Amino acid sequence: MDAIRTESLSRTFGSVTAVDRLTLSVAEGELFGLVGPDGAGKTTTMRMLTAVMDPTAGEAWVAGHHSVRAAAAIKECSGYMSQRFGLYADLTVTENLNFYADIYGVPRRNRRDKIEHLLAFSNLTPFQRRLAGNLSGGMKQKLGLACALIHTPRVLFLDEPTNGVDPVSRRDFWRILHQLLGERVTIFISTAYLDEAERCTRLALLHRGRLLALGTPDTVKQLMRGTILELRAADPRRAAGLLRSGLTHGDVGLFGDRIHIATPDPEAGQAEAEAILRAAGLLLHAVTRVPPTLEDVFVSLLAREPEASRDA
Repeated sequence: MDAIRTESLSRTFGSVTAVDRLTLSVAEGELFGLVGPDGAGKTTTMRMLTAVMDPTAGEAWVAGHHSVRAAAAIKECSGYMSQRFGLYADLTVTENLNFYADIYGVPRRNRRDKIEHLLAFSNLTPFQRRLAGNLSGGMKQKLGLACALIHTPRVLFLDEPTNGVDPVSRRDFWRILHQLLGERVTIFISTAYLDEAERCTRLALLHRGRLLALGTPDTVKQLMRGTILELRAADPRRAAGLLRSGLTHGDVGLFGDRIHIATPDPEAGQAEAEAILRAAGLLLHAVTRVPPTLEDVFVSLLAREPEASRDA
């Protein structure tokens, strides 16, 4: 049985379609990523799956329970960590865990063992008496995760849990998630970080509420058309802007100090890029061919979208 299944799931707000006929399934014990930029429909999808919000059309099931007709059952068998998880700043770490244990009806018997396990699991044992309001951003996220796990959910929903968290805390958070997979917890996570999406078993790329791609990271990368040229140039931000406006043989993306050009004709693409940068007086340090990243694929898929769809 699928842990999560949607069929033509849709949600509109007035004239705005936030989620547009989304159909997908997530297997039990899978780490599934919902990936896309702000406004893609990730949070709206998450709220419908957790029975916080009803769909306008279509249906969804979580652990076999219908998201509308069996909303209470979904809330009992799943954990949900929203973007602004409701930690209580004036309670300690342990007091927050006990508070959520009360909310979820966790029996007092063996509760202490459960809390001690979660504290150790999230590396929060040394901070168990610290007020939540005095925790760092990464620690707050780990405490939020521990609170969402207090009732041992079968399915865990995480809405951009590492947004704004430092790189070290992001790495620790993902380590914890992979430990959860060993306990057969199904994890449904949304993220705008495409490097994080590489860690997922499978993923769905969303844009403007529409599903652009679905599959394993490697499968999604196979949707890439053409070759990726990686350029290292002086003033990469300005260089990328010039290439976006002037290049006719490829799609341009900026990755830190590197520029990626997805082109069906690498020789023509390179020659044109060199000419554009030379005319602007920008020095081109190196050009190499590299395997596509998920971000390259996303940029390429967006370029194929009809203009009306991109601007909607």
